[in-house]
Amino acid sequence: MKQILVVGLGRFGSSVALTLYKMGHEVLVMDKNSELVQEMADSVTYAVQADATDEAALRSVGIRNFDVAVIAIGNDLEASILATALIKELGVKKVVAKAQNDLHGKILEKVGADRVIYPEREMGVRLAKYLAGTNILEYIELSPEFSLLEVQAPKKLAGKSLRQLNLRARYGITVVAIRHGDKIIVSPNADDLIAEGDLLVVVGETASLDRWEEGLR
Repeated sequence: MKQILVVGLGRFGSSVALTLYKMGHEVLVMDKNSELVQEMADSVTYAVQADATDEAALRSVGIRNFDVAVIAIGNDLEASILATALIKELGVKKVVAKAQNDLHGKILEKVGADRVIYPEREMGVRLAKYLAGTNILEYIELSPEFSLLEVQAPKKLAGKSLRQLNLRARYGITVVAIRHGDKIIVSPNADDLIAEGDLLVVVGETASLDRWEEGLR
């Protein structure tokens, strides 16, 4: 269980906060809008109306005790940048910040963000994969170069082992987990067999994953 601060209660920030709380983490949410704070008060560990660019306000919630801070401020780029810089300066080890565009993202990185995310861009990629009618169930951009896919195994993979598929050598990608019904195999070995309909969690360079996924169609 981690202590996580989520700053900004738009759709993205609220979704992140609710999901983390349901996963069992202690989640404190912060926003200047009292109505948004009130709406979230019963759904997370603690909700506070405050300005995340105010050092005194951050210190008052024990900012140094948090393992992670998520800066999910919407259109106020100045507040997003200032909050990221201040929260990092006050000692939070991992700061994840939402960016509106590439320039915003570069600035966030320069002021201390450990990871910058582009929710709209990532959602766009997921939607495109879905509309293309592929076997992709989940698509997560881990960085500009690497991604994680959750793929439903098609018939052409059925009965084959990871050794036979040789994905690491052929594509430079790795199957990190297989879900077969209610059974989940983490770090599967080379002789584990794949059945049609199994869920495969695969990680690797985005370009390599795309090439492999194209071959599944």
